[in-house]
Amino acid sequence: MNDDLENLRKRAKHLVKQHRSRTHVVADRLRRALPRFAGMSDREVLDADFALHDAQQVIATELGFASWTDLKENPPMTTTETTTELRFERATTCVFVTDFDRALAFYRDTLGFDVAYTYGEPAFWGEVTRDGARLNLRHVDSSPWVEGVREAEQLLSAYVLTTDAKTLFVEYQARGVDFQERLQRRPWDMNEFVVRDPDGNLILFGGPPQP
Repeated sequence: MNDDLENLRKRAKHLVKQHRSRTHVVADRLRRALPRFAGMSDREVLDADFALHDAQQVIATELGFASWTDLKENPPMTTTETTTELRFERATTCVFVTDFDRALAFYRDTLGFDVAYTYGEPAFWGEVTRDGARLNLRHVDSSPWVEGVREAEQLLSAYVLTTDAKTLFVEYQARGVDFQERLQRRPWDMNEFVVRDPDGNLILFGGPPQP
């Protein structure tokens, strides 16, 4: 059997498992690929029947085929030829929050981030950005942190490198930000401070001292 086709079968089976486990991110894929899901909410998509043949149709549609049969007759072939140099582009941290709207407002209105996007109905995932810094926000029903551990062990949810931590600290101080640690000059020659968000996540902002 063609290895590429077998991999696509596995992907279809995994998609069925994701739907059964109510993984919200698959809802948009199903709406795009299958007309019968168009216009449905995430919850309606996840409540609907979804079989393996449906998942195979999703895979086929995403690859530009009219049907799974067409795909089997002309399976896409992978290539081992490297066209670009492998490198990491960026890594984005994930911040877990119990009230998504409250967290989004805090990072946008208090910390000055822009909302890149949100996902879900209601939204449970999103990304906020400020210049080159990116944070993913993920709703959880209850905090995964053990009470008191973050503060005692200084467990950070994110480290944001800036060009001028002192100026940023003054900005945040004027906005009434809750600081876990105020601005300090560290032995490793960095100005750093730690912000506590409404869920208790600790976000460290740091940068080299200015001349």
